[in-house]
Amino acid sequence: MKYLGMLFVLMLFVACNAPRVVYDYDKNMDFTTYKTYNFFPNIETGLSELDDKRLFRQTDSILQSRGFVRTATPDFYINVEVNAFEPDQNSAVGVGVGGGGRNVGGGISIGLPIGNTKLNQQLVFDFVDVRKDELYWQAVAEGYYKEKATPQERETYFRTVLLKVLEKYPPKR
Repeated sequence: MKYLGMLFVLMLFVACNAPRVVYDYDKNMDFTTYKTYNFFPNIETGLSELDDKRLFRQTDSILQSRGFVRTATPDFYINVEVNAFEPDQNSAVGVGVGGGGRNVGGGISIGLPIGNTKLNQQLVFDFVDVRKDELYWQAVAEGYYKEKATPQERETYFRTVLLKVLEKYPPKR
């Protein structure tokens, strides 16, 4: 029973740190025609140059392991846009003072946020048909980003996000 409780806590911890991904795509597209890819020539992700390299390296690794080929004349371009933001604070301690009597009242209330501020990151992946110049698949991933991560932690972070993002590409009919 003790091990079952520890497993539950571990699963809860992993689930809370996993990126959340939302997918959208053109249901009329024939995804079997897309075999080659490349990144937009003037892509500006919003990341540092080193993180760009990590992101592109992980994307190449995953797509190439699935049979896609990166080429100068691709079937589709990949665009990535990254935004960082602080999520809303859901936890706060309220302190209040009040009084009243004989139809007279008053009060003071203060909300004190508790916990550390965390930085979340939103990564938007657009797959654009080169011939038609049309967006045909999109994934939006959102998750916790550790600002002071080591290079290895950053590599692992991007791999985790990309595995989740590309999990449903191409979509199953």
